[in-house]
Amino acid sequence: MRSMQLSAAIFAGIIGAVLAAMLASAGIVAAQTYPLRPITMVVPFPAGGPLDSSARIIAERMRVSLGQPIVVENVVGASGSIGAGRVARAAPDGYAFVVGGTPTHVINPAVLALTYDVVEDFQPIALTTNAPSLIVARKTLPANDLDGLIAWLKANPDKASQGTGGVGTTSHVAGIFLQQTTGTHFGLVPYRGAGPALQDLVAGQIDFMIDPASNTMPQVRSGQINAFAVTSKSRLAGAPEIPTVDEAGVAGFYVLNWTGYFAPKGTPKPIIDRLNAAVVDALADPAVRQRAVDFGQEIFPREQQTPDALAAFHRAEIAKWWPIIKAANIKPD
Repeated sequence: MRSMQLSAAIFAGIIGAVLAAMLASAGIVAAQTYPLRPITMVVPFPAGGPLDSSARIIAERMRVSLGQPIVVENVVGASGSIGAGRVARAAPDGYAFVVGGTPTHVINPAVLALTYDVVEDFQPIALTTNAPSLIVARKTLPANDLDGLIAWLKANPDKASQGTGGVGTTSHVAGIFLQQTTGTHFGLVPYRGAGPALQDLVAGQIDFMIDPASNTMPQVRSGQINAFAVTSKSRLAGAPEIPTVDEAGVAGFYVLNWTGYFAPKGTPKPIIDRLNAAVVDALADPAVRQRAVDFGQEIFPREQQTPDALAAFHRAEIAKWWPIIKAANIKPD
């Protein structure tokens, strides 16, 4: 009896090994022939913004490496969760991936009741760009730098106003983080997007904003608003005159509007590797890198452009932001 059980176990082990080898072989064959048709890049936000424009430039350069068009599809709604959800449910064959990041893969799961898991239902491809925010203020605000802004906020509790792109957006969460970091209290004014908020800032209707440099730099350049700091560890290549938050007096106030590419869970590793190689090649292109500077974005260092690096970075961002978001009890509109 024991001999029969042992034989059955050995047979099952052999079958398992054969199946694993067949699956691995199928994955290799798929990668060797992949891609055979156009690939869809889902951008879960409206067309025309810096994220969309940057994604389209990278997609066009990826076409050179992959030999197939990358079709950019804007699938908008619910703070990006509709587009991300579509990719989470897509076939894991390498023909669909999503441009994810801070809103879709960090904030949304802490605020919304999603039908997918942002960690378990995606396969990381590459960490791509970061768009640090600028802390900007109306021209008439009585402060000349970030220290002055914080001092003014402390002297005027609950009187100042920060414009945000809406409830649960990166700028909203950044405002909560600033209050916690500096011990200040001010109103958070939600708008339907950063554009209207920025218009009111220029008009002096609100006091300040924390918004990506890609959105605010034109108004800073034209002298319509003041920039006090960039929310990253290093200065912007396109605006080296603006100090970092560390230099300006609020050490560690890092707000990263990062993006990474995610495929559906179960996408074969050889295909992920092929996509990653195409992304890495695109990010190394001088024209792509210059456009990133033009958009107020930074490209992550080469060693951080791997699937494993994206997975680790994603987990670290969740660990940092979820306690802040949940403690604030943010509810969707």
